[in-house]
Amino acid sequence: MERLRERCYALIESRAEGQPLLNRELYRDERGWVVVQVVNAWQADRAFYELLFHPRLTEAIARLMDTDTVRVWHDQIQFKPPRHGGPTIWHQDFPYWPVLEPADMVSAWIALDDADVENGCMHMVPRSHRWGIYDGGTVGSRPDDWGPAYDPRFVPEGERVEVVPCPVPAGWVMFHHCLTWHGTPPNLSERPRPAIAIHFMPGYTRYVPRAPHVCEEHIHVAPGEILQGDHFPTVWHKGPLQPNFERV
Repeated sequence: MERLRERCYALIESRAEGQPLLNRELYRDERGWVVVQVVNAWQADRAFYELLFHPRLTEAIARLMDTDTVRVWHDQIQFKPPRHGGPTIWHQDFPYWPVLEPADMVSAWIALDDADVENGCMHMVPRSHRWGIYDGGTVGSRPDDWGPAYDPRFVPEGERVEVVPCPVPAGWVMFHHCLTWHGTPPNLSERPRPAIAIHFMPGYTRYVPRAPHVCEEHIHVAPGEILQGDHFPTVWHKGPLQPNFERV
């Protein structure tokens, strides 16, 4: 974990072995609150490439998705600096991936340092992955208390929106479905909150473009075909696979 944490800071500070797909401020506001995002850290650093193939991780994902083949859609480092780490609004992941079908992806969110309520850990709404796609995927956040600013029309009858904080110790992982409502509050603590999310897709995921996506430049299959290729590593096929370090 110490190695991954060090390599995370190297990527953020542009000291990595290679170049990720994106290294940007995902969020910044007039208060100076900021969230740094690095997309496809695995392309830039051997440690994060190796992480994609961790057998305990890939086996868990294969079981959760009930599939014999697992590929990586993309990863992203999400870094909230101390004292002014910005929030991430309430949302679903799948509507932000308008080139994939069906909505069966599962993400592994790995804390590179202790993530708790004080420094902006993940918050989830249980069972929300069963409610379908929220209008546009962006649930939104209330300005006063950061809670989900949802429209009751999108909550099925008999269900309720229950916000559950999900603290994750360093080195531990939390999984969530691509339709789960989730978000993170600001980090106003004296501690940083580095984390990486790896977005996995089952082997039957297809390229179905409906709107542009930053990863689309690396997609080299025709619409309707299975999404695969060098930029979407297969990490599990009826068992764990080994990384090919010639690729990074």
